[in-house]
Amino acid sequence: MQENKVLIEDYYSADSYSRIKAFADTKETPFVVIDNRIIRQHYKDLEESFPFARVHYAVKANPDKRILELLRDMGSNFDVASIYELERVLGLNVTPDRCSFGNTIKKRQDIRFAFEKGVRLFATDSEADIRNIATEAPGTKIYVRILTEGSHTADWPLSRKFGCQAEMGIELLALAQELGLEPYGLSFHVGSQQRDIAAWDAAIGKMKNIFDRVLKEKGITLKMINLGGGLPAKYLSRTHEIDTYASEITRFLREDFGDDLPEILIEPGRSMCANAGILVSEVVLISRKSQTSLYRWVFTDIGMFSGLIETLGESIKYPIHTEREGVLEEAVLAGPTCDGVDILYEEDKYCLPLTLEIGDRLYWLSTGAYTTSYSAVEFNGFPPLKQFVID
Repeated sequence: MQENKVLIEDYYSADSYSRIKAFADTKETPFVVIDNRIIRQHYKDLEESFPFARVHYAVKANPDKRILELLRDMGSNFDVASIYELERVLGLNVTPDRCSFGNTIKKRQDIRFAFEKGVRLFATDSEADIRNIATEAPGTKIYVRILTEGSHTADWPLSRKFGCQAEMGIELLALAQELGLEPYGLSFHVGSQQRDIAAWDAAIGKMKNIFDRVLKEKGITLKMINLGGGLPAKYLSRTHEIDTYASEITRFLREDFGDDLPEILIEPGRSMCANAGILVSEVVLISRKSQTSLYRWVFTDIGMFSGLIETLGESIKYPIHTEREGVLEEAVLAGPTCDGVDILYEEDKYCLPLTLEIGDRLYWLSTGAYTTSYSAVEFNGFPPLKQFVID
């Protein structure tokens, strides 16, 4: 629960916030403003923290052209989840050798399209997908995504749907080689917004075990580990700084692999751009459900279907700032649509000033990732969430 008034200085420098605020004051809500200077600094921090790793930005986190251009020019590679993301990246003059196809669920014709465009690195986690890759993208490199424990501690878990058990992974690597593909490496994902550093320790240990077994049992030397995403952004709950995660993850890698590390890939998305954005909404209505209700319902012009789907299950708890002062009282926050699911925070109510009025603006901090890319096209007729990028 957001019990105290959110302080801007806990999330943004005075300069960054003043620039965002000045721009926001000229626009009608709802919208997101992204400060590309923050993304630039995040990329530099990541490179310094993981000097041995190759960065593949997860395009799905925020596919805005200006963000992609910035990262392109800084030397980033890109992880794409669809041919549509691939087309967008290639359309910005990114060469295909800087792209990996990280989605394990893909059509045969999409594999063929990516291969024809020059992509040579594909994720997989099933026999059917490997056979499709062998047919449509012969001779390419594949890496097998392995299920790992610990993703339940992430705010936005990614377990069950993606990845396979270690035993199957070993057999898939052998099958890939048999079919003429290059069994290149392994990948895992500890869950999005993972604050528990120990989750990486267990996952890396599992990767080492598979490296050793596949060499001993199948005669295959793996060359790469994709650490996936999971590095957290700064929401209401506390997180470590990026260099803390990096130093511990590096220690885990050294403990298991020694000084002879395999090629390491990382796929930052949320950690790259979440804290670079502020979503601005307007209070549409304030009401109580009875004369004796202890809390208000605050309805805004942004909701679950217009960019805040990660409030589903109240998983991601965004810091919310208002310029109103005064006594705080618990409130339920809900969106504007005619759908009963469109309630953002009810179990964990937010404390907002009693002076809050219809027409006031709410500033949703750390909303640069998975907001515009999740926004519905026309649910209840509302247009997609607007995004502006400032440099």
